[in-house]
Amino acid sequence: MKVGILALQGAVGAHRRHLERLGAATTEVRVPDDVCGIDAIVMPGGESTTMTRLIDTSGLRSVLSEALVAGMPVLATCAGMILLAREVLDGRPDQWSFGVLGVTVRRNAYGSQIASFEADLEIPVLGPPPFRGVFIRAPVVEAVEPEVEVLATYEGRPVLCRRGPTVAASFHPELTDDPRIHSLFLELIERGGS
Repeated sequence: MKVGILALQGAVGAHRRHLERLGAATTEVRVPDDVCGIDAIVMPGGESTTMTRLIDTSGLRSVLSEALVAGMPVLATCAGMILLAREVLDGRPDQWSFGVLGVTVRRNAYGSQIASFEADLEIPVLGPPPFRGVFIRAPVVEAVEPEVEVLATYEGRPVLCRRGPTVAASFHPELTDDPRIHSLFLELIERGGS
């Protein structure tokens, strides 16, 4: 299994370390040809409007859109979740998203960089102990469509969602030493998303 990591911005190396530790081959995705031959993709955090601009200038928008619409598994974290969301609130006028995950998100709604925080999250699908969630300018999930499963909440709001082999977190699992969310993602790929 080869997992591509969108390498335009964000903690690419941290995602790579988790995935390779779990036995997955990885490759960086920077241009359209990099999408050929990958089985899944990770969309890291970063600044969502900058990421959309870089996706456009790199020529990746159409090839990634086609792959995602066709069902390519994706692990999206923080800004990556915004890139997948069906609707984005408080975005810039020129902001767009792939719209493949039925969630409505509000950008930076947990506060600015200085308001970043960590919290222990109970995630039943992972079992104990709680997962340490690292929230940095995180999006808030305002609404979830029926086909989306909420795997974890924080203060009553969804922070980890999935639909089939698509997993989206409003926090940064790659910034901890805990590989369980990356492991869950790889298991979902192997099980065909079930």
